[in-house]
Amino acid sequence: MRKIVGAAFVSLDGVMQAPGGPDEDPTGGFAFGGWTSPYWDEKLGAAMETLFAAPFDLLLGRKTYEIFAAHWPHYAENPIGETFNRVAKHVVTSSTAPLSWANSHAINDGIEGVARLKASNGPDLLIQGSSALYPALLEKSLIDRVLLMTFPVVLGTGKRLFAQGVRPGALKLIDSKVSTTGVLIASYEPAGAVEHGSFATKAPSQAELARREKMKREG
Repeated sequence: MRKIVGAAFVSLDGVMQAPGGPDEDPTGGFAFGGWTSPYWDEKLGAAMETLFAAPFDLLLGRKTYEIFAAHWPHYAENPIGETFNRVAKHVVTSSTAPLSWANSHAINDGIEGVARLKASNGPDLLIQGSSALYPALLEKSLIDRVLLMTFPVVLGTGKRLFAQGVRPGALKLIDSKVSTTGVLIASYEPAGAVEHGSFATKAPSQAELARREKMKREG
């Protein structure tokens, strides 16, 4: 069985849209495309080299596939381009339009198709971009590890990695480091349900009980 690994650039407020350039994905009027560029350093480059060093296939949503397919075939001399052009690309899409990028394969039955692919033999499946995939994959507990590179910037709007309505769950930190520009590079694995408790050591006061009732009434 393969593992599914999600790797994403995110802002402090969870936005992952158009990290690479102004024209990458301006949908929704997003005006900050290319927001990762000012923070790039050798540590980030090394983290990406490590990520791409092990065998993998790509697992992509249709929009990210189209971004990549219009870019990487024209940068075959780039080490990442060489790798992306060579590996298999599995694309979750409802479209029946042909996939022109070499070694691309459509998954037309959604998350069920991803689960079937995960259960097959082959290298791990690496998600790049593809924010729309995460909620459904998390709902079915199909993601085995997440590598987040969290940049010290707040974008306020844009497509988010963990969008509203995503399945709650705890994560375990596996590894972390910080770049010279303040980017947190951290790997997480699922760790079951969210645990919760209280720091309160005494019975609630009447004022606290009244506050709770007020909160319930206000919804």
